[in-house]
Amino acid sequence: MVTFNRRQTLTLLGGAAAASGLAAPALAQNKKITVGALRFTSHSASFIAQERGYFADQGLDVELKFFQAAQPMAVAIASGDVDYAVTAISGGLISLADKGAIKVIGGALSEEPGIDGQKILASDAAFQAGLTTPAQLDGKSFGMSTAGSSFHYMGSKVAEAEGATMTFKPLQKVGAIIGALKTGQIDAWSIVPHIAKPLAGSGAVHIIGNVSDYLPNYQVTTVFTSATNAADEKGMTGDFLAAFSSGVADYNATMIAKENGEDGVNEMVDLIHKYVYTDRPREKAAPSIINGTMRLNEGAALNMASVEDQLGWFQSEGLVDDTITVDTLVDPSYVQAT
Repeated sequence: MVTFNRRQTLTLLGGAAAASGLAAPALAQNKKITVGALRFTSHSASFIAQERGYFADQGLDVELKFFQAAQPMAVAIASGDVDYAVTAISGGLISLADKGAIKVIGGALSEEPGIDGQKILASDAAFQAGLTTPAQLDGKSFGMSTAGSSFHYMGSKVAEAEGATMTFKPLQKVGAIIGALKTGQIDAWSIVPHIAKPLAGSGAVHIIGNVSDYLPNYQVTTVFTSATNAADEKGMTGDFLAAFSSGVADYNATMIAKENGEDGVNEMVDLIHKYVYTDRPREKAAPSIINGTMRLNEGAALNMASVEDQLGWFQSEGLVDDTITVDTLVDPSYVQAT
């Protein structure tokens, strides 16, 4: 039996109508939605779904809206300015879930043994003064966007494992953190490899460790939406996740499994470059995009053990209410748990 996706069906209907001399029947237009993202390689599933028509195939007309940090994206979901987004779990996101505003509906990026992941960085000044491994973080300063951000969580977990006491400095945006690290205003930070490796290559920053050594199965980012969409727009939400998961599958097959060889990698780099490192020529952007390759969660599966650990940490730090449960944060009807 031959099957057709939505786009092919519409084309066939239009062609049949033209051949018969009749007007094509009026068909519902794709539903307009807005999807939030960061200009990170780890957000590639959304870019692929947009560029390769997977959103359109699911009946969705997507506008991508870009942010510079996780917290504003969570606020945008709660306010209805954005319908779906991918970002790290933060204190702000958890608090909004507690107020009934948002729900996590899947996973996007995880640390995975054997896959190069997020790096722990030291400024050159701190490195020259002896900060060459995470074991020497005691007394140092660590950059984060805001209190309760994923950077805060990662830094605290590394510090806890090393018995270190650190000062956390909120700098709001990734660009500001990078600037502070390069100029020695902060001593350390952690970030995805497509940012970490070029920084280390400049000589102003040094890689001193891997986040996966401390959080081996860390659910770095999640897929989330408003509580209203999760409860009342189940069809649309399922369509979004299906399209997003197709983008994930393409990314992993091409960039991790290398099923399409170097030609496939180059084609994927061209696609991602439309959204990531757009201020650089392709030849300079390509190495950073390739360096950022981490496996995305197939089928938007969610590592529930990691989510529970993160929630517990936020509660232990007094950043969110200690009565919040995982069910408050996650809508299990959409989640494929790992």
